[in-house]
Amino acid sequence: MVSADDVREVGLALPRTYEAQVRGRWKLRVGQIVYVAFSRDERDMGFGFPRAERDGLVESDPATFFLPRTGDLRYPWVCAHLDRLDHDEMRELVTDAWRLCTPKMLHDLPELPAPTAVVWHLVERREWAEVRDLLHPYVQLTDGDVAIRGRARLLAHLKDHPTPRPPRAAEVRDGQLYRWVR
Repeated sequence: MVSADDVREVGLALPRTYEAQVRGRWKLRVGQIVYVAFSRDERDMGFGFPRAERDGLVESDPATFFLPRTGDLRYPWVCAHLDRLDHDEMRELVTDAWRLCTPKMLHDLPELPAPTAVVWHLVERREWAEVRDLLHPYVQLTDGDVAIRGRARLLAHLKDHPTPRPPRAAEVRDGQLYRWVR
């Protein structure tokens, strides 16, 4: 059985997510876009889901999934009874809903080892002291003509340049970011 707190734990771990209360209901957002919303009693959850596929989802398990009220059918949205979801299914639904409202460059982060998402989040916030401990001492950055090797040099470079795209899974080894390629 999944609770609203389980959903929050998954959602708030995703980059750029924050929680807000709107008219007595808690919602998970990226910017101004809501991708998960709870009923007032937090027994049900609405989440972003592609319009073209939502009827199929509801038909596959009508005891778990249901369509939003008629006025909200114009949105890519489906609802679910939390007590009918298992943790893996909930994690997949929340992560896919998050992907609907984030740039494509972030979509692979939830599948990467945990330190990668943490590093990306800290780099976006420009919290350099915390980033340092999570980078491999010999991390490499390759970006066109720029090639940087070493944690201190990479941090100095990142402080003066825009945030790069997140790394791919192959660039993470032993829980540390080893190679950062744009």
